[in-house]
Amino acid sequence: MQHLNDLHIVTNKVLPSPMEVSGYYPVTAQQADTVGQSRTVLRNIIAGEDPRLLVVVGPCSIHDIEAGREYAKRLAVLAEELSDELYLVMRVYFEKPRTAIGWKGLIMDPQLDGSNDLEGGIQLARSFLREIIDLGVPTATELLDPITPQYISDYICWTAIGARTTESQTHRQMASGLSMPVGFKNATDGSIQAAVNAVKAASSAQTFLGISSEGFASAVSTEGNPSCHLILRGGSNGPNYEKEDVADAAKRLEKQGFRGAVIVDCSHANSNKDHNLQPKVMESVLEQMKTGSQQIMGVMLESNLKAGNQAFPQPKESLEYGVSITDACIDWDTTEALLRKTHTELKALRS
Repeated sequence: MQHLNDLHIVTNKVLPSPMEVSGYYPVTAQQADTVGQSRTVLRNIIAGEDPRLLVVVGPCSIHDIEAGREYAKRLAVLAEELSDELYLVMRVYFEKPRTAIGWKGLIMDPQLDGSNDLEGGIQLARSFLREIIDLGVPTATELLDPITPQYISDYICWTAIGARTTESQTHRQMASGLSMPVGFKNATDGSIQAAVNAVKAASSAQTFLGISSEGFASAVSTEGNPSCHLILRGGSNGPNYEKEDVADAAKRLEKQGFRGAVIVDCSHANSNKDHNLQPKVMESVLEQMKTGSQQIMGVMLESNLKAGNQAFPQPKESLEYGVSITDACIDWDTTEALLRKTHTELKALRS
């Protein structure tokens, strides 16, 4: 008989169930309190009940655990100091969507050598998240594979759905059942309506194919996620962080019955993929807030210990410490100065 299935499959390795992996790295009571409290703060910011500016900041992606740990320790100190005006959440991104091919993140390839040790990557990601939460630093990530949340979501405080997947029904359904607030980026072509539609879909009840904590295929039914929101990141037609863009996005949200407030991504197309322009975008956000705008509730910054990025792939031992292997980032000194300035100006504005 002719074979019809698995014609292009090389291997099909069974992974430990989410329940098993969670058992290796169980959530402590203190960690649960940290995550739960952070999610409450984030929901309040999204609802307009907490006036602080949300700042999702950190490396484009985590590829070096030691460098990520150092960044988190620095951020923990700064977050405490600026907490009256800013709520800092660290980017802990383990999955990277690709336009064509490339490194797909720490979960998929933790050794950075194409060996694709997925089981090791999942465990490494969960272990690292525990460390960040133990520092008291809220965590943010982009969830790409719909199975990933079952393994790590109890350590995640905030999630983004990326520009490439905002229009994906699978990701909208997944977001409807996630336990943390979820931000949808506008599509890569700059379409804001696609992301508004995603917010509406993920806020609604959904039923879809999923995976249980025991690792079995299951029918998942949700009540919808009430803390979904919109992220402006620019698109192929250029940036969309100016006053008119923000007002248009807010109007579209309000038309669908949602709060007219957005997060502005200072990187990606809003900075024309030039990390040096991220502070310029932040300046525009501050100017809008100074003139009375209530339509910006947060910003995103791509930041690392050192500025720029480095070519990859290359041997792991040749990589420069603290430098991104994906998108270029601003360095720590620039990040700290920018956040301190933002804090000072917001404090003056609200005093």
